[in-house]
Order: sequence, then structure tokens, then C-alpha cells
Amino acid sequence: MGIDAGTGSTRRPSGTLFGVPHADSPAGARAAVLGVPFDMGAHPSRIGGRGGPAHVRAASLLVAESAEDLGIDPIEHLGLVDLGDVDVVPGQVDEAFVRIAAEIGAILDAGALPVTLGGDGAVTLPQLREAHRRHPDLVLIHFDAHTDAYELFEPQRYNNANSFVHAAEEGVVDVGRSFHIGIRDTEVAGRPGVIGVAERLGYRVRPMRAIREAGIPAILDEVREAVGARPVYLCWDMDVFDPAVAPGVVTPAWGGLTTAQGLELLAGVAALNVVVLDVNTVSPTHDLRDQTGSLAAHVVLEALKAATVRDLAR
Repeated sequence: MGIDAGTGSTRRPSGTLFGVPHADSPAGARAAVLGVPFDMGAHPSRIGGRGGPAHVRAASLLVAESAEDLGIDPIEHLGLVDLGDVDVVPGQVDEAFVRIAAEIGAILDAGALPVTLGGDGAVTLPQLREAHRRHPDLVLIHFDAHTDAYELFEPQRYNNANSFVHAAEEGVVDVGRSFHIGIRDTEVAGRPGVIGVAERLGYRVRPMRAIREAGIPAILDEVREAVGARPVYLCWDMDVFDPAVAPGVVTPAWGGLTTAQGLELLAGVAALNVVVLDVNTVSPTHDLRDQTGSLAAHVVLEALKAATVRDLAR
């Protein structure tokens, strides 16, 4: 950090998440930010996830002001650096997946926590594969309005709606201990629907109605019991929030989490053994007053606070 000679205040320069230093390598850092500006480019009306990383970074600077309520600044404690963006071309899946995997693998091999900013839901699969290579007992905790476990259809075998079908079929997560939380996918009478697809694959699906009926403490207790000390891939799709608080997402769905509900759930799961944090699906062209970008940055900050607490407890 520098000191503004005119005011005596400390502040971080702009251009990276929270204004942290840019780095070419994660070496020496406990956590590293990586932008993944990739989307499938196939949505009929809301193409914008590719701009998510830059948008969240730009909206993050005021959010960092709340970083020291632990009595220690988690950004400084973790030596957070920003590695910039993966060089990908939206829609070009095969090459993008290779490049994303290489970048995530390098962060994991350096012993740092990858903090990734998407991009649409397609960016998750190559990250899951790399995390599983280093953590064979990996579990998934996925917050989203949608399961992203839709049935596979040719010729578009990989897309932003079927990452978790591939993950289950490839065995890169322990599906029986993995969760999809906050789901609002529509069920059709007499048909299993997309929630049924996820459940047939073995995932535990906890839709919004379960959160309302059981309550957040009960959901968190179930997650903690199932996951234990296993390594966690925490995937936070910003459309898990209601569009009233997070309008700038790729596929909004009404009836989602309030900010308070989301942050309570996040605090509960971020205290687990999180080995990758994946925050995605911010669409800046649809974001009212940058509130979704700011909230996404706050999600990252809260997860970094939990990582700091875990680190200090070792």
C-alpha cells in the first residue's frame, strides 16, 4: 500500500481486485486472483459474462475498506496478488479449457488458494478437473439458481449448463457429499426436470424452498456433517442472489437469496476446507449501478476472511 501525502490515508492502487499487486506468478502468495473472461456466447439475449472479471475488479475498491474487521487485514495476511486474466476467446471451448486448467494448476501447485472470477458457468469444469488431480476426495458446494447439471445434447457437448454432469461422469467430485444450494430451476409436473437429473447423478440438491422450510442453520449443519474436513470446491454463481440485489447476471431468476441470507450461508461454508473459490456469472452490461459487481467482490472478501481464520488456526 502507498500513503497519500495529501491526506495521510492509506490506499491500494486501482486496476486489480481490491487494488492488490499484479503478479506474474503466484509464488509466495497464499491466495491469488485469476480472471476467466470466457462465456459460451450462446445465450439468446444476455451475452456478457466475459466482461465479469474486469467489472468485479472495478467495483471492488470500496469493498476492500471493510477488510479489517477481523483485527487483521485478510488481503495483506494472505499476500493476495492478482495474476490478470487467462488468455481465452469466448466460445472456443477446447483451447479455453486447456488454458484455464494450466493457470489453475499452477496456482494450486504453488500452494495458493485460487480465487477465480468468471465468466459463465462453463469455466468451472476445467478448474474442477485440476483441483481433483491434487485433491482426489474433492467435494463441490455450488450456490446457484440453476443446477448446471442439464442433460447433455450434441453437438454442443460442453456448455455453461452441463458442467456438473461432466464432473459427475468423470468422477472429479464426490457427488454423494456435494451440494447444489439455492436452486430455482423449474420442475414440470410428471417429469423429473433438471433437479431430477442432478439428483439421479447423486448430488444433494437443496432448492430455495428447502432453505425457507428448513432454515439456514439446518442446511449448514447438513453440509458440515457431509463434508467434514474434505477439500471443498466452492462455486458461487451470482444468480443465486435474487435479481433485486444482483441484477447483473447472465441468467436471472426471481425468488433468490437476499444479501443477508447469502452472506450467512457463505460464512458457514467458507469456514470449511475450501481449496478453490470460483465466483462467476457477473454480466456487467446488465448491472444496475454496479451493485452485482460490488456484491461479487464482497463475496470474495468474506471468503478471504474465512481463509485467514483457517490459516491462523493452523
